[in-house]
Amino acid sequence: MKKIAGVHVPHYKHTAGCVPVELPVPAEVRLPMSMHAGTPATPIVKVGDEVKVGQLIGEAAGRVCSPVHASVSGKVKSIETLDGLTGESGLTLTIASDGTQTVCEGLDPPKVTNLTEFLDAVQNSGVVGLGGAGYPTAPKLTLKEGIKLDYILINGAECEPYITSDTRAMVDRTEDVWAGALLLKEYLQPKNIVICIEDNKPEAIAKFQALATGVEGMEVRVLPSLYPQGERKVLVYNVTGRIVPEGARLTDVGCIVINCTTVAVFATYIRTGMPLVKRCVTVDGSAVMVPQNVLAPIGTPIRDLFEFCGLREDVKKVIRGGPMMGSAVPNLDVPMVKITNAVLALSAKDAALPEPTACIKCGRCISQCPMALMPSFIEGVFELKKTEWLRKYKVDLCAECGCCAYVCPSKRPLAQVMTLSKKLLRGE
Repeated sequence: MKKIAGVHVPHYKHTAGCVPVELPVPAEVRLPMSMHAGTPATPIVKVGDEVKVGQLIGEAAGRVCSPVHASVSGKVKSIETLDGLTGESGLTLTIASDGTQTVCEGLDPPKVTNLTEFLDAVQNSGVVGLGGAGYPTAPKLTLKEGIKLDYILINGAECEPYITSDTRAMVDRTEDVWAGALLLKEYLQPKNIVICIEDNKPEAIAKFQALATGVEGMEVRVLPSLYPQGERKVLVYNVTGRIVPEGARLTDVGCIVINCTTVAVFATYIRTGMPLVKRCVTVDGSAVMVPQNVLAPIGTPIRDLFEFCGLREDVKKVIRGGPMMGSAVPNLDVPMVKITNAVLALSAKDAALPEPTACIKCGRCISQCPMALMPSFIEGVFELKKTEWLRKYKVDLCAECGCCAYVCPSKRPLAQVMTLSKKLLRGE
C-alpha cells in the first residue's frame, strides 16, 4: 500500500522522559465557553457565586457542544466577552481561586450499563478532541443508524515536534487509556481497535503490546515517525488503506479516530466522576529554562506555566500548540484551554521568519502534501481572490499541517495562505 506523503521533521522531544509535575494553584483561571468546535456553552453561574472543582459552570447548548466545569475552587470574578487567541471574541468566565481546590459534592461515578448511558457519560465528562481538533467527543461517537464500525483508531502518534503530553498519557496513564479502549470495544462494538503509536515511543509501545497480547480485536500498530502521521485522514489511510472521500465523514468508511488522552479522560470520569478540569501541557522551546510536562487546571494563564518552568530574556514568540499547527499568542494572559497540549517559547533566533523569495516552480509543496493538493497554484489564485479556482483546487481539503511551507526552498508563506484561502471561501 502506498503511504501518504509527509515530511520528516526534527523531533525535539526533550520532555518525553519528564513525568508531569503539578502546577501550584493559579491565582485565577479564565474559562472560555467555547473551548471546542461547535456551539459555545451557556454559563449557569453568575458573578460572585462560589464554585468548587468539578462543578458544572457552563452547560452544553446544542448537540455539538461541550459542558465546562470549574477547574479551581473560588469565586466567579467576571463573565465577559474577551478577545480569544484568533482575535474573535467569546464569552469567558474568570474564577478567582481560593487556593484550597475544594472538590464539588456529588461527583459520583456515572452509571454506565448501555450505549446511551456511555454516550451520556462521555458528554458529561466535558471531553473533546484533546489532540488539538477540539470536536466534542460524544457526537463523534454517536453513529448514524446503519453505520457499522470496522476500526476505532486510538491516536497516539503525536507527530509534531516538542509535544510529549500524549506520550506521557500513554506511559503514565496506561490503565486509563486501556480502560477507555475497552469501553469503546464494549459499547461501540467495532471489529477492530488499533492503538496507533509512532516508533519513537518505545516505552508506550511496550506497555500497550503487553496489554493487547491475546485480546481479540485489539491491536497495537507501530507507525514510522512521519509528519503529519496523526492527521485523521492520513492515519486512516496509513492503517487501513481506506480513503475518506471529499465531503465524507470517517464513519462513512467505517472508521473513527480518537486521541489517546481523550480516551483516558472519559475513562477516568466513568471511574471517578471527576470531569475534565486539568490536563498535561508540554512547556518547551529554546526560550524555556526547564522544559517539562506540567499538570495544570484548565484556564490557567500561560504566563503561570512559563513562570513555573522559567523563561529566558530573549523570548520572541510564544505558541500555543505545536510549531507546525499551533498559533502564536498575542500576550501571556491567554489561557491554556482544553485543547492546549503544549506551549512553546522561542528565542529571537528561532522565531525569526525567513524572507520569502519568488516561487521557483520546484513542485516540492505538491509532492509532499498529504492531501495531494497544489499549494503553489492555490497561492496564486488566492492573491487574485479567484474563489471559483480555490474550489477547483480543493483548498477545503487542506489539513493545515504546514508541510508545504516546511519544504518550500523559497520560504513562501504557503501554510498561512492555505488557511486564509479557506477563510475567504467561508466568508463568501
